[in-house]
Amino acid sequence: MLDIIRRSGTEPVVIDYLAEGWTRPQLLALFAAAGLTPREALRTSKSPAEELGLTDPAVSDEALLDAMLEHPVLVNRPIVCSPKGVRLCRPSEQVLDLLEQMPPGPLYKEDGQMILDEGGRRVG
Repeated sequence: MLDIIRRSGTEPVVIDYLAEGWTRPQLLALFAAAGLTPREALRTSKSPAEELGLTDPAVSDEALLDAMLEHPVLVNRPIVCSPKGVRLCRPSEQVLDLLEQMPPGPLYKEDGQMILDEGGRRVG
């Protein structure tokens, strides 16, 4: 993801949320801008979400937010903010819609899948 942004000519500002944590206003603003609910932003894989009982649909948004504040890893990522909008960029090629300038192709995802061909056109 970072490579895609950098290849577009932009140096991203990376926030180490695991070290810095979140504030409730930050999370609420990010989720609102991205059009996400706390449930949609909940990271369920490689996180303690299930162990904490957060995957139960009866858990309220407020409880999810409280848990995300206590355990920052519960917020799915990457969330990318740009002048074109805010989006949870999963899968990573969704970041292309937020870039001011497309990176040169060919361009591949982390898993080796081509997302831009040699002419800079999207693949797939």
